[in-house]
Amino acid sequence: MPLSGGPSALPSEGGVRPVSDRPVPLTSTPAADLAAETPVRHVLVADDEPHIGRIIQMKLEQGPFRVTLAFDGRQALEVLARDEHVDLVLLDLMMPFVSGLDVLAHMRGDDRLRDVPCIILTAAGQEQQYRQAMALGATDFMTKPFSPKKLYARAAELAGVGEDGTRDAP
Repeated sequence: MPLSGGPSALPSEGGVRPVSDRPVPLTSTPAADLAAETPVRHVLVADDEPHIGRIIQMKLEQGPFRVTLAFDGRQALEVLARDEHVDLVLLDLMMPFVSGLDVLAHMRGDDRLRDVPCIILTAAGQEQQYRQAMALGATDFMTKPFSPKKLYARAAELAGVGEDGTRDAP
């Protein structure tokens, strides 16, 4: 299934609507008023609950982040294969088609993605899932509901930017 508009969209009164109910990955741009010397960090957010992804997207884009949303594990793998540079990945564990743990395992087995920080987000904060995620190389593990402010702070830390959106000193 293609990830771009193409034949998968139909005109409607409110603009263009997808043919299927399955959301497609969305990429957006961060706030335009960021300092020019602050590099924009690309973050992939993979969560099968669109409202969670959009909350994360809105919070991260208050800083120097460009967010791509994927709504299942298969879409996350497609984004990782297609996009040349991803600075941080936020993964839900329980997603359709491919689990977050499987996406993480793929990342750690790929030379290009091996060192990309990955935060696991899940409603199921069971000890076994935590151990599995950390054994596969997760950088952090957060249970839902989480604080968007704390998630932003951790994302900024892992991406090398200050909480105010400026570049951290080396």
